[in-house]
Amino acid sequence: MEGSAQASPGATAPVAGGRRPRDLRADFFRGIALWFIFIDHIPDNRLGNLTLRNITLCDATEAFVLLAGYAGGIAYGAALEREGWLFAAAQVLRRVGTLYVAHIVLFVMFTAQVGYSAAAMDASIYIDELHLDAFGEQPYRALLEALLLRFQPAFLNILPLYILLLLQFALILPLIRRPRLLLGLSLILYAATRLLGLELPTWTGGGWFFNPGGWQLLFVIGVLIGHRAPDGAPGPLSFPWRRWAGGLALAWLVFAFALLFLAWHRPDLGQLAPRWFTGLLTDVDKTAMHPFRLVSILALTYLVAHWVPASAAWLRSGAAWPFLAMGQQGLPVFCSGILFSFMGRLALEYDDRVMMQLAVNAAGLASLVAVAWLSGWYKGKERARRASPAIPSGRPA
Repeated sequence: MEGSAQASPGATAPVAGGRRPRDLRADFFRGIALWFIFIDHIPDNRLGNLTLRNITLCDATEAFVLLAGYAGGIAYGAALEREGWLFAAAQVLRRVGTLYVAHIVLFVMFTAQVGYSAAAMDASIYIDELHLDAFGEQPYRALLEALLLRFQPAFLNILPLYILLLLQFALILPLIRRPRLLLGLSLILYAATRLLGLELPTWTGGGWFFNPGGWQLLFVIGVLIGHRAPDGAPGPLSFPWRRWAGGLALAWLVFAFALLFLAWHRPDLGQLAPRWFTGLLTDVDKTAMHPFRLVSILALTYLVAHWVPASAAWLRSGAAWPFLAMGQQGLPVFCSGILFSFMGRLALEYDDRVMMQLAVNAAGLASLVAVAWLSGWYKGKERARRASPAIPSGRPA
């Protein structure tokens, strides 16, 4: 039943005026995903052993994309129902513009940060590892290709994916009213991408690191989970709790953990397992969203969405607030995290002992929370300023 453990993931009861209450679970887990992205981008960060990529066959990127689709289904689906396709699509394109500007600014800042560090420390390995060597060879061409999203150094490939997914979303918005058709088309594109090797080219050769044809399926699933009918009722595509489905999801996650454990942490035991079992990991690519990665994030989402109720008191606790704040200010937190993670790398290369490990991770989390707080504070002030009536000057006419 709606609003209970039987509700579809993310479902909340409608409130007065037809507006849905904010699902704090999405904000919280988006904040966790952003924190994990920061941690995983720092080489030799021991805290990285505890992030999602070491627990199952997916990582924080899958969570980020799924939750982006979920938020898009809520926000732009509601705009579609209220104002129609053109207005909703215009809102999506406005968001695309914001993301594009953020990506270019981040590209310039990250390139300057890495380039200066490489020159000052005589460490060209930074340029090579982060795939910025092409910028040093042809800086003007590299800038042009970056503007066209065809030059994507390491760590700067998530926002281009998000931009393209939103552009696609603006076109297919009306199809969210026909979820099975939209899901079917998305599955066809996903299958064609993987079977035919479809990809978008990059300037430096090869395809995009995150192939939009594969990743769009996860985004579309998030959209369809988030969208609601005009009366607030869940759409035809819902995932009510079933004990057998929960058992299968849990079994899959246990299998994935066992596979990772044997392959990475106990290769001696892995040698005793059948070759087909230990060889599974070699084909689990991230670029085009391998089915194992897709199943892993969906199984995890199914369990979390039903085991963590939207009304959970701890979501409103002080301990959850830092991650809620980061999740609600995802774009500035993500961009800052890319820059902070490189600073963390430099610190750990200087000293990677326990105290420095603790300091880097604590300072990184505190910095991300500070960015989230400042962004939220400023947006709150802007909303209050726009909502307040004009104050008369008090001077006689």
